[in-house]
Amino acid sequence: MNTNKNQFTYLLILMALLIMLAPGCKEDSKTTPALETGTVTDIDNNVYKTVKIGNQWWMAENLKVKKYRNGNLIPQSQASTDWVNITPAYCLYDNNAAAPGLLYNWYAVTDTNNLAPAGWHIPTDEEWKTLEMSLGMSQAEADKFSWRGINEGEKLKIEAPLGWTRYGDVWAKNESGFTALAGGCRLFNGVWADPGLFATGFWWAATEHNDNESYYRYLDYKNADVFRSHVSKNYGMSIRCVKD
Repeated sequence: MNTNKNQFTYLLILMALLIMLAPGCKEDSKTTPALETGTVTDIDNNVYKTVKIGNQWWMAENLKVKKYRNGNLIPQSQASTDWVNITPAYCLYDNNAAAPGLLYNWYAVTDTNNLAPAGWHIPTDEEWKTLEMSLGMSQAEADKFSWRGINEGEKLKIEAPLGWTRYGDVWAKNESGFTALAGGCRLFNGVWADPGLFATGFWWAATEHNDNESYYRYLDYKNADVFRSHVSKNYGMSIRCVKD
């Protein structure tokens, strides 16, 4: 009799455990929706991965074109003395072939010959905000300067340790598929910024702050947020394009 009673008690406990675990198992079985992706090709026949984030289509790689859409060459300026005097211009960070894309000054960004591939353009400050808000940032936060948001930066950066290897990036998850890459920047006087390549990433917005400065976005290896500010148009920064 006691044996039967013990077996019955064991079965009741087992059923209770199964009921408690069932919701957890169901939750774990959920899968993240697949990202909608594509490609776009520039005039130099560079093919870039693209991804849809919210209602926008973004390049998932940094621009590396050396000609405008109409075929005209963009001036290259590697020497620091030339960088100050040549507008528009592009450069390769510190002549490092491993750099993820090229750096451009703002004069190249807004040149009427068009830097972006056909059907695409350089994002405005407001289009950057739209991207950030689609990842969870509030309008009030998006309108601020300096570091903003909570973890939108980690949703943008390529998953660690890829691309941010100089110091390691503990936050990067790339949930958005944006695949932000650390390409560093060039200062207004032509000097390469430190720590630079593989630790920081800077991207232009096609929106002026005033006659001498324009807006940009900045990510780095030690922060999970997104930095917004404005800086001299003579800086050299990476570019991501958004679809028209």
